[in-house]
Amino acid sequence: MNTPPAALSTPPFGLPAGRVAEPVARQRLASADQPAQRVVTMQFDDNALVPLLYGEHDRNLARIEVRLGIRLNSRGNRLTVTGTPERTEVAEAALGSLWRQLQKGEAVGSAEVEAAMRMAEGVQEADPRLPLQDIPAIRTRKGAIAPRTPAQAAYIDMLARNDMVFGIGPAGTGKTYLAVAQGVALLQAGRVDRIVLSRPAVEAGERLGFLPGDMKEKVDPYLRPLYDALHDMMPAEQVKRRIEAGEIEVAPLAFMRGRTLAHCYAILDEAQNTTPAQMKMFLTRMGHGSRMVVTGDPTQIDLPPGQKSGLNEALAILDGVDGIAVARFAERDVVRHPLVARIVAAYGRLDEAAQRGRGQKEKDGTVK
Repeated sequence: MNTPPAALSTPPFGLPAGRVAEPVARQRLASADQPAQRVVTMQFDDNALVPLLYGEHDRNLARIEVRLGIRLNSRGNRLTVTGTPERTEVAEAALGSLWRQLQKGEAVGSAEVEAAMRMAEGVQEADPRLPLQDIPAIRTRKGAIAPRTPAQAAYIDMLARNDMVFGIGPAGTGKTYLAVAQGVALLQAGRVDRIVLSRPAVEAGERLGFLPGDMKEKVDPYLRPLYDALHDMMPAEQVKRRIEAGEIEVAPLAFMRGRTLAHCYAILDEAQNTTPAQMKMFLTRMGHGSRMVVTGDPTQIDLPPGQKSGLNEALAILDGVDGIAVARFAERDVVRHPLVARIVAAYGRLDEAAQRGRGQKEKDGTVK
């Protein structure tokens, strides 16, 4: 029978302030018919925060158990983690990250728990360029916006370091949201004079026909996602005031021709629906003191059949150009409802099968 490990004289979580919390005891258990098990006992020093970490009816702990396949046993401010060495290490890192969030006064719910596990898993599996306790965040006056996957962390780092960044990947990975957040942070810090948000006005597989109203009312439906992101970062009255003052401009891509965007943060969203000429036009609008972000999903092109995507061409032409960074996301980086990631993966498998079929036909000589 396994006996709980004796506590060591390691300080509990939160002591000293700012230090990454450490487990107070470890024990490895193994038998001939099962992999080695590791037991870690963690202790937290602030009893007021412990219920927030565990969640209502230990809901957060249950989520971690199911996702990581480990066992969590709590007794007051002590928490015992049992599982394989790799899984317990992920649980330790995730719980430590959540504890630091609570110490900073930030809320911890199901989304934050899921994000902490994603980050811990990603850092363990990939090249740990960003230690979990040093993950970058975008800070706006409405609060800090932290990454929820390692790919998002790398993207935020690129946005901070490069004048031009491409964010490429499926829907729901935070490409546009984080780009808008970075723009708002730079505007509020006075590092740029204005934000320009743009999209090509292309319908997604339907023809809407005549739209009533003036020009703004006609194009606003295409730009609604950009407005939504802005309102998440800033109070509504401030968004309205800055738009009226010209500090924030939301416009269709066609309005960019002939302009020079100086001391500006410009975002081109849904770039997979640009033509090569439109993409070249947008990229060459860049002026002194400006930054640009181009986001898109090459698998969701709504251009007419036979029309080449400007995004795909730009990625090929600009590959390796100094000063341009490319962040690539995958279905594992989807941060919407978990079902969205599974939907993206299913469509991805279908696309791969279709490509293999076309390749086989070309090999057999049945396609010219």
